[in-house]
Amino acid sequence: MSGAAHLFSSAVTAAAPSTTTRALASVSRSRSRPSFLSYRRNRCHVRCSYAEGNIKPDSGSATIDVVADIKAERLVVLGGSGFVGSAICKAAVSKGIEILSLSRSGRPSYNDPWVDQVSWVPGMYYLLSFDEAIQINQSYKHNNDDDDDVTFENRVSCLTPVLCAGDVFYVNWDEVLVGATAVVSTLGGFGNEEQMKRINGEANVVAVNAAKDYGVPKFILISVHDYNLPPFLLQSGYFTGKRKAESEVLSKYPNAGVVLRPGFIYGKRKVDGFEIPLDLIGEPLERFLRATENFTRPLSSLPASDLLLAPPVSVDDVALAVVNAIRDDDFFGIFTIEQIKLAAANVKV
Repeated sequence: MSGAAHLFSSAVTAAAPSTTTRALASVSRSRSRPSFLSYRRNRCHVRCSYAEGNIKPDSGSATIDVVADIKAERLVVLGGSGFVGSAICKAAVSKGIEILSLSRSGRPSYNDPWVDQVSWVPGMYYLLSFDEAIQINQSYKHNNDDDDDVTFENRVSCLTPVLCAGDVFYVNWDEVLVGATAVVSTLGGFGNEEQMKRINGEANVVAVNAAKDYGVPKFILISVHDYNLPPFLLQSGYFTGKRKAESEVLSKYPNAGVVLRPGFIYGKRKVDGFEIPLDLIGEPLERFLRATENFTRPLSSLPASDLLLAPPVSVDDVALAVVNAIRDDDFFGIFTIEQIKLAAANVKV
Protein backbone atom coordinates (compact mmCIF):
# COMPACT_ATOMS: atom_id res chain seq x y z
CA MET A 1 0.00 0.00 0.00
CA SER A 2 1.46 3.34 -1.06
CA GLY A 3 0.29 5.23 2.03
CA ALA A 4 1.59 2.82 4.63
CA ALA A 5 2.58 4.45 7.90
CA HIS A 6 6.03 3.89 9.38
CA LEU A 7 7.12 4.75 12.86
CA PHE A 8 9.62 6.80 14.76
CA SER A 9 10.31 6.89 18.47
CA SER A 10 10.65 9.99 20.62
CA ALA A 11 11.50 10.80 24.21
CA VAL A 12 9.19 13.82 24.12
CA THR A 13 5.97 13.51 26.12
CA ALA A 14 2.72 13.96 24.21
CA ALA A 15 -0.95 13.68 25.08
CA ALA A 16 -2.32 10.16 24.83
CA PRO A 17 -5.37 9.53 22.64
CA SER A 18 -8.53 8.78 24.55
CA THR A 19 -9.29 5.79 22.34
CA THR A 20 -7.56 3.62 19.84
CA THR A 21 -10.08 4.81 17.25
CA ARG A 22 -8.71 8.36 17.49
CA ALA A 23 -5.23 7.13 16.69
CA LEU A 24 -6.51 5.15 13.71
CA ALA A 25 -8.47 8.13 12.45
CA SER A 26 -5.42 10.32 12.65
CA VAL A 27 -3.37 7.81 10.67
CA SER A 28 -6.11 7.62 8.08
CA ARG A 29 -6.24 11.40 7.76
CA SER A 30 -2.50 11.60 7.32
CA ARG A 31 -2.65 9.12 4.44
CA SER A 32 -5.10 11.27 2.49
CA ARG A 33 -2.95 14.41 2.61
CA PRO A 34 -1.28 15.19 -0.77
CA SER A 35 2.45 14.90 -1.20
CA PHE A 36 4.40 18.08 -0.52
CA LEU A 37 7.32 16.99 -2.67
CA SER A 38 5.94 16.16 -6.08
CA TYR A 39 8.64 14.82 -8.33
CA ARG A 40 9.37 17.06 -11.27
CA ARG A 41 12.34 18.21 -13.31
CA ASN A 42 13.31 21.59 -14.70
CA ARG A 43 14.06 21.57 -18.42
CA CYS A 44 16.93 23.72 -19.68
CA HIS A 45 17.09 24.57 -23.42
CA VAL A 46 20.39 25.94 -24.74
CA ARG A 47 21.25 26.92 -28.30
CA CYS A 48 24.94 27.14 -29.20
CA SER A 49 27.22 27.15 -32.21
CA TYR A 50 30.60 25.63 -32.85
CA ALA A 51 33.57 26.84 -34.89
CA GLU A 52 37.05 25.41 -35.19
CA GLY A 53 40.02 27.40 -33.94
CA ASN A 54 41.27 28.44 -37.39
CA ILE A 55 37.94 29.89 -38.46
CA LYS A 56 37.38 33.63 -38.09
CA PRO A 57 35.07 34.69 -35.27
CA ASP A 58 32.49 36.10 -37.68
CA SER A 59 32.22 32.87 -39.64
CA GLY A 60 28.90 31.16 -39.27
CA SER A 61 28.44 27.60 -38.19
CA ALA A 62 25.50 25.31 -37.69
CA THR A 63 23.66 25.75 -34.43
CA ILE A 64 23.21 22.88 -32.03
CA ASP A 65 20.16 22.59 -29.81
CA VAL A 66 20.92 21.08 -26.41
CA VAL A 67 18.05 20.10 -24.15
CA ALA A 68 18.86 18.86 -20.64
CA ASP A 69 16.70 17.80 -17.72
CA ILE A 70 17.97 19.33 -14.49
CA LYS A 71 16.70 17.76 -11.29
CA ALA A 72 15.85 20.29 -8.61
CA GLU A 73 17.41 19.92 -5.17
CA ARG A 74 14.85 18.91 -2.56
CA LEU A 75 15.90 18.42 1.05
CA VAL A 76 13.85 16.71 3.74
CA VAL A 77 14.80 17.91 7.23
CA LEU A 78 13.79 15.64 10.09
CA GLY A 79 13.36 17.92 13.09
CA GLY A 80 13.32 21.07 10.98
CA SER A 81 11.64 23.28 13.58
CA GLY A 82 14.34 22.64 16.21
CA PHE A 83 17.49 24.63 16.92
CA VAL A 84 19.78 22.92 14.40
CA GLY A 85 17.01 21.91 12.01
CA SER A 86 15.69 25.46 11.59
CA ALA A 87 19.20 26.75 10.87
CA ILE A 88 19.56 24.09 8.16
CA CYS A 89 16.21 25.08 6.65
CA LYS A 90 17.18 28.75 6.65
CA ALA A 91 20.58 28.13 5.05
CA ALA A 92 19.17 25.79 2.42
CA VAL A 93 16.41 28.25 1.49
CA SER A 94 19.05 30.96 1.02
CA LYS A 95 20.79 28.68 -1.49
CA GLY A 96 17.63 28.02 -3.48
CA ILE A 97 17.05 24.48 -2.21
CA GLU A 98 13.46 23.29 -1.83
CA ILE A 99 12.76 22.23 1.77
CA LEU A 100 10.27 20.02 3.54
CA SER A 101 10.47 19.80 7.31
CA LEU A 102 9.01 16.99 9.38
CA SER A 103 8.83 17.63 13.11
CA ARG A 104 6.55 17.33 16.14
CA SER A 105 5.38 20.91 16.09
CA GLY A 106 5.31 21.56 12.36
CA ARG A 107 5.61 25.24 11.45
CA PRO A 108 7.50 27.30 14.07
CA SER A 109 5.70 30.10 15.90
CA TYR A 110 8.01 32.88 14.73
CA ASN A 111 7.59 34.56 11.33
CA ASP A 112 11.05 34.99 9.85
CA PRO A 113 10.90 35.53 6.05
CA TRP A 114 12.47 32.15 5.21
CA VAL A 115 9.77 30.26 7.15
CA ASP A 116 7.25 30.78 4.34
CA GLN A 117 9.63 29.08 1.90
CA VAL A 118 9.50 25.74 3.76
CA SER A 119 6.79 23.07 3.61
CA TRP A 120 6.07 22.22 7.25
CA VAL A 121 4.66 18.78 8.05
CA PRO A 122 3.76 18.03 11.68
CA GLY A 123 4.30 14.52 13.04
CA MET A 124 1.72 12.80 15.24
CA TYR A 125 2.68 11.45 18.66
CA TYR A 126 0.60 9.14 20.81
CA LEU A 127 1.26 7.35 24.07
CA LEU A 128 0.38 3.73 23.39
CA SER A 129 0.72 0.55 25.36
CA PHE A 130 1.80 -2.67 23.69
CA ASP A 131 -1.82 -3.94 23.66
CA GLU A 132 -3.11 -0.69 22.13
CA ALA A 133 -0.48 -0.82 19.41
CA ILE A 134 -1.33 -4.42 18.54
CA GLN A 135 -5.03 -3.51 18.52
CA ILE A 136 -4.33 -0.70 16.04
CA ASN A 137 -2.57 -3.12 13.74
CA GLN A 138 -5.32 -5.74 14.01
CA SER A 139 -8.02 -3.14 13.30
CA TYR A 140 -5.99 -1.84 10.39
CA LYS A 141 -5.65 -5.33 8.95
CA HIS A 142 -9.39 -5.96 9.39
CA ASN A 143 -10.22 -2.78 7.46
CA ASN A 144 -7.64 -3.45 4.74
CA ASP A 145 -8.01 -7.15 4.00
CA ASP A 146 -7.41 -6.58 0.29
CA ASP A 147 -4.05 -4.93 0.91
CA ASP A 148 -1.43 -7.52 0.07
CA ASP A 149 1.53 -5.13 0.21
CA VAL A 150 1.42 -4.45 3.95
CA THR A 151 1.27 -7.53 6.14
CA PHE A 152 0.36 -7.65 9.80
CA GLU A 153 3.83 -8.97 10.60
CA ASN A 154 5.47 -6.01 8.86
CA ARG A 155 3.41 -3.53 10.81
CA VAL A 156 4.22 -5.28 14.09
CA SER A 157 7.93 -5.22 13.22
CA CYS A 158 7.65 -1.48 12.68
CA LEU A 159 5.94 -1.05 16.03
CA THR A 160 8.13 -3.29 18.12
CA PRO A 161 11.28 -1.10 18.32
CA VAL A 162 9.37 1.88 19.67
CA LEU A 163 6.73 0.35 21.93
CA CYS A 164 8.72 0.53 25.15
CA ALA A 165 9.64 4.15 24.56
CA GLY A 166 5.99 5.04 25.09
CA ASP A 167 5.64 7.47 22.17
CA VAL A 168 4.77 6.46 18.64
CA PHE A 169 5.41 8.77 15.71
CA TYR A 170 3.39 7.96 12.60
CA VAL A 171 4.93 9.08 9.33
CA ASN A 172 3.46 8.66 5.88
CA TRP A 173 6.67 8.48 3.86
CA ASP A 174 4.80 8.96 0.58
CA GLU A 175 4.13 12.53 1.67
CA VAL A 176 7.70 13.16 2.74
CA LEU A 177 10.27 11.29 0.68
CA VAL A 178 8.88 11.19 -2.86
CA GLY A 179 11.10 13.39 -5.03
CA ALA A 180 13.63 14.12 -2.29
CA THR A 181 17.29 14.36 -3.32
CA ALA A 182 18.62 14.31 0.25
CA VAL A 183 17.49 13.74 3.83
CA VAL A 184 19.13 15.30 6.88
CA SER A 185 18.23 14.05 10.34
CA THR A 186 18.63 16.17 13.45
CA LEU A 187 16.70 13.64 15.56
CA GLY A 188 18.14 13.15 19.01
CA GLY A 189 17.55 13.85 22.64
CA PHE A 190 17.97 12.84 26.25
CA GLY A 191 15.98 10.68 28.64
CA ASN A 192 16.47 7.34 30.30
CA GLU A 193 18.76 4.77 28.70
CA GLU A 194 16.08 3.07 26.61
CA GLN A 195 14.60 6.34 25.41
CA MET A 196 17.99 7.65 24.33
CA LYS A 197 18.77 4.46 22.42
CA ARG A 198 15.49 4.74 20.57
CA ILE A 199 15.37 8.41 19.68
CA ASN A 200 19.11 8.74 18.92
CA GLY A 201 19.50 5.31 17.37
CA GLU A 202 16.43 3.39 16.28
CA ALA A 203 14.43 6.40 15.08
CA ASN A 204 17.30 7.39 12.81
CA VAL A 205 17.75 3.81 11.63
CA VAL A 206 14.10 3.76 10.54
CA ALA A 207 14.62 7.04 8.68
CA VAL A 208 17.77 5.81 6.92
CA ASN A 209 16.07 2.65 5.71
CA ALA A 210 12.98 4.55 4.55
CA ALA A 211 15.15 6.99 2.59
CA LYS A 212 17.02 4.12 1.00
CA ASP A 213 13.79 2.32 0.09
CA TYR A 214 12.47 5.47 -1.59
CA GLY A 215 15.65 5.91 -3.61
CA VAL A 216 16.82 9.11 -1.92
CA PRO A 217 20.45 9.48 -3.10
CA LYS A 218 21.98 11.06 0.02
CA PHE A 219 21.48 10.90 3.79
CA ILE A 220 23.07 13.32 6.27
CA LEU A 221 23.10 12.67 10.00
CA ILE A 222 23.82 15.27 12.67
CA SER A 223 25.64 13.18 15.27
CA VAL A 224 27.97 14.18 18.10
CA HIS A 225 31.67 14.48 18.91
CA ASP A 226 32.92 11.78 21.30
CA TYR A 227 34.88 14.30 23.45
CA ASN A 228 37.71 11.80 23.78
CA LEU A 229 35.69 10.04 26.46
CA PRO A 230 36.88 6.69 27.83
CA PRO A 231 35.04 3.67 26.37
CA PHE A 232 32.93 2.96 29.43
CA LEU A 233 31.37 6.43 29.24
CA LEU A 234 30.59 5.97 25.57
CA GLN A 235 28.36 3.03 26.49
CA SER A 236 25.51 5.33 27.55
CA GLY A 237 22.28 5.19 25.57
CA TYR A 238 22.96 8.60 24.07
CA PHE A 239 26.29 7.69 22.45
CA THR A 240 25.39 4.09 21.58
CA GLY A 241 22.24 5.35 19.89
CA LYS A 242 24.19 7.93 17.89
CA ARG A 243 26.82 5.40 16.83
CA LYS A 244 24.16 2.90 15.82
CA ALA A 245 22.60 5.55 13.58
CA GLU A 246 26.01 6.42 12.13
CA SER A 247 26.69 2.78 11.30
CA GLU A 248 23.36 2.51 9.49
CA VAL A 249 24.02 5.64 7.43
CA LEU A 250 27.48 4.49 6.37
CA SER A 251 26.23 0.98 5.66
CA LYS A 252 23.24 1.97 3.53
CA TYR A 253 25.04 4.93 1.91
CA PRO A 254 28.72 3.91 1.64
CA ASN A 255 29.47 6.50 -1.07
CA ALA A 256 26.91 9.16 -0.20
CA GLY A 257 26.26 9.02 3.55
CA VAL A 258 27.40 11.98 5.63
CA VAL A 259 27.91 12.00 9.40
CA LEU A 260 28.65 15.36 11.02
CA ARG A 261 30.11 15.21 14.54
CA PRO A 262 29.92 18.69 16.08
CA GLY A 263 30.56 19.43 19.74
CA PHE A 264 28.73 22.18 21.58
CA ILE A 265 26.61 24.06 19.02
CA TYR A 266 25.96 27.72 19.70
CA GLY A 267 23.69 30.34 18.20
CA LYS A 268 20.45 32.11 19.00
CA ARG A 269 18.08 29.38 20.17
CA LYS A 270 14.36 30.13 20.22
CA VAL A 271 12.35 28.38 22.91
CA ASP A 272 8.67 29.13 23.64
CA GLY A 273 8.91 32.61 22.18
CA PHE A 274 12.14 33.45 23.98
CA GLU A 275 15.57 33.70 22.40
CA ILE A 276 18.47 32.11 24.27
CA PRO A 277 21.75 33.71 23.09
CA LEU A 278 24.05 30.69 23.23
CA ASP A 279 26.43 32.60 20.98
CA LEU A 280 27.33 34.84 23.93
CA ILE A 281 29.03 31.78 25.42
CA GLY A 282 30.05 29.80 22.39
CA GLU A 283 31.57 32.50 20.21
CA PRO A 284 34.09 33.91 22.71
CA LEU A 285 34.90 30.38 23.90
CA GLU A 286 35.63 29.33 20.33
CA ARG A 287 37.95 32.32 19.86
CA PHE A 288 39.72 31.63 23.15
CA LEU A 289 40.33 27.96 22.35
CA ARG A 290 41.56 28.90 18.91
CA ALA A 291 44.03 31.39 20.36
CA THR A 292 45.35 28.93 22.93
CA GLU A 293 45.38 25.73 20.88
CA ASN A 294 49.19 25.66 20.65
CA PHE A 295 49.34 25.53 24.42
CA THR A 296 46.47 23.09 24.96
CA ARG A 297 47.34 20.64 22.17
CA PRO A 298 49.56 18.46 24.43
CA LEU A 299 46.54 17.93 26.69
CA SER A 300 44.34 16.58 23.87
CA SER A 301 45.47 13.00 24.45
CA LEU A 302 44.12 12.95 27.99
CA PRO A 303 40.84 11.07 28.50
CA ALA A 304 37.78 13.34 28.34
CA SER A 305 40.01 16.34 27.58
CA ASP A 306 37.68 17.50 24.81
CA LEU A 307 34.97 18.22 27.35
CA LEU A 308 37.01 21.38 27.95
CA LEU A 309 39.11 21.69 24.80
CA ALA A 310 36.79 20.80 21.91
CA PRO A 311 35.91 24.08 20.17
CA PRO A 312 32.23 25.01 19.95
CA VAL A 313 30.63 25.15 16.51
CA SER A 314 28.29 27.82 15.22
CA VAL A 315 24.86 26.46 14.26
CA ASP A 316 25.27 28.40 11.01
CA ASP A 317 28.47 26.47 10.24
CA VAL A 318 26.68 23.17 10.82
CA ALA A 319 23.88 24.30 8.49
CA LEU A 320 26.32 25.39 5.77
CA ALA A 321 28.21 22.10 6.08
CA VAL A 322 24.90 20.36 5.33
CA VAL A 323 24.45 22.55 2.24
CA ASN A 324 27.96 21.62 1.16
CA ALA A 325 27.12 17.94 1.64
CA ILE A 326 24.00 18.27 -0.51
CA ARG A 327 25.86 19.85 -3.42
CA ASP A 328 29.18 18.01 -3.33
CA ASP A 329 28.93 14.40 -4.49
CA ASP A 330 32.46 13.75 -3.22
CA PHE A 331 31.51 14.84 0.30
CA PHE A 332 30.73 11.68 2.28
CA GLY A 333 31.93 9.89 5.39
CA ILE A 334 32.48 11.10 8.97
CA PHE A 335 33.41 14.75 9.55
CA THR A 336 35.00 16.20 12.67
CA ILE A 337 34.54 19.64 14.18
CA GLU A 338 37.35 21.16 12.12
CA GLN A 339 36.13 19.50 8.94
CA ILE A 340 32.62 20.85 9.55
CA LYS A 341 34.06 24.36 9.72
CA LEU A 342 36.06 23.84 6.52
CA ALA A 343 32.97 22.56 4.73
CA ALA A 344 31.02 25.62 5.87
CA ALA A 345 33.83 27.88 4.65
CA ASN A 346 33.53 26.31 1.18
CA VAL A 347 29.91 27.45 0.98
CA LYS A 348 30.64 30.92 2.33
CA VAL A 349 33.16 31.63 -0.43
